Amino acid sequence: MAIAKTNAVRLLDRLEIPYELRDYEVDPDDLLAESVARKIGLPPEQVFKTLVARGDKQGVCLAVVPADCELDLKALAKATGDKKIDTVPLKEVEPLTGYIRGGVTAMACKKPYPTFLEETAELFDVISVSAGVRGVQVLLAPGDYVRAVGARLAAIAKSRAG
Repeated sequence: MAIAKTNAVRLLDRLEIPYELRDYEVDPDDLLAESVARKIGLPPEQVFKTLVARGDKQGVCLAVVPADCELDLKALAKATGDKKIDTVPLKEVEPLTGYIRGGVTAMACKKPYPTFLEETAELFDVISVSAGVRGVQVLLAPGDYVRAVGARLAAIAKSRAG
């Protein structure tokens, strides 16, 4: 079955960035990035989720962190130059990005928000991010992702306390 091209995929085509698409079965009750990682056969530290945050000075930004980690808000605030930053309420995610929960990506977002990628992404030849819809992931080189979205690398993830 051919996977429909999303705006994110069209952006990669325009930039001539090589990628691979992997589709997976979507369970609306389980949109966890760890589940996506399992379904596409990659370790969770190689599958990245995109979170929408808003700082007190710089406004909205995107934080891209591994599936098995949490966003470190203090570290993100330091990276953005904000004193205080927090993730936006779920109801604001789609109006801000044009994407629904489980399908948020920095690629071809409604606006080109500043994007911060957890620096551990550089440890891998390939990382996986949402293609802009639930059920499809894009696999690409971290450097290509950085180029496609103008991301800045920063240590913004922390292990889940558990």
